[in-house]
Amino acid sequence: MSDESEAQRPQRKIIHVDMDAFYASVEQRDNPELRGKPVAVGGAGPRGVVAAASYEAREFGVRSAMPSVTARRKCPELIFVRPRFDTYREVSNQIREIFAEHTDLIEPLSLDEAYLDVTENKQGIASATELAQQVRARIKAVTGLNASAGISYCKFLAKMASDLNKPNGQAVITPRRGPAFVEALPVAKFHGVGPATAAKMGRLGIVTGADLKAQSLDFLREHFGKSGGWYYRISRGIDDRAVQPHRERKSVGAEDTFLEDIHALDLAREEVAKLAARVWRHTEGKGLKARTVVLKVKYADFQQITRSRTLSVPLASAAQMEALCFALLDPLFPTARGIRLLGVTLSTLSGDEAEAHSEDAQLSLF
Repeated sequence: MSDESEAQRPQRKIIHVDMDAFYASVEQRDNPELRGKPVAVGGAGPRGVVAAASYEAREFGVRSAMPSVTARRKCPELIFVRPRFDTYREVSNQIREIFAEHTDLIEPLSLDEAYLDVTENKQGIASATELAQQVRARIKAVTGLNASAGISYCKFLAKMASDLNKPNGQAVITPRRGPAFVEALPVAKFHGVGPATAAKMGRLGIVTGADLKAQSLDFLREHFGKSGGWYYRISRGIDDRAVQPHRERKSVGAEDTFLEDIHALDLAREEVAKLAARVWRHTEGKGLKARTVVLKVKYADFQQITRSRTLSVPLASAAQMEALCFALLDPLFPTARGIRLLGVTLSTLSGDEAEAHSEDAQLSLF
């Protein structure tokens, strides 16, 4: 991209707001006995998973998505609290009302984080840094919770900046600083680069943003397909994505982890039927229609597979959805391995409320 075209690119002011240990912080706020103690939101049983960990728990190495037995081993004093998603959604709505006091360009990523485009804002505040401070202070006053923020000229760097001074802090990455910041950053820390992609990059000798920037566009497309163009741009600090107030919902799903592994087809069918019914009720209640059914299976050895079926027209009934789920499930039996988790997801959605965000829909079913 030429210097001239870069100069013509509109300069945005984007804030990424990320609540600090959101679920755990809500629990500590509502129960004073939990304050200052290591808290994990999630199931405490042998198949439980940590949904969120307080900063006190993180000091012991407890992290979200960690098996509860591992978390307990790392922190014997860990206090487990069952999640209250209705409460988290209520608080999230309060926070989004605060965002709306400043801008209408709000793109929620989940219950606890969002992008705000404040290039033009309702208070006419020229400094995005000052505006971020006001938003965080207002969140604290209304909810009693701490938020961190990242401020930059693009979404990618705003997201990266919000992690720099956590908890209860904020950071700015200016246009002048952006390219150098990306060059020094390990690719494993890039938002959107998962462990598998980072490992692949490592095998290609790409460890830092500077290594990524050194690769040609053709090289990156050859090894990473469509994502190659994205990696080429962000390695140069370029991200032209606009904040999207209405994101299309991609999927709605539910899953369950079982206390005992499932070996029999009839038991698996019973569980899948329950999941399918929950997902169908949610999509029907939201006026959504779907053409794709996805079955997720995680075995006792933690190997995970998915099976899917896409129709040419939307699903017509709960019975049809259940039948498709069974058609995906049945060929997996008999199996010598136990099944520890089953999940059902509907995607390729359309309908009156297809703008709602997928993470919210997923959480509402757990």
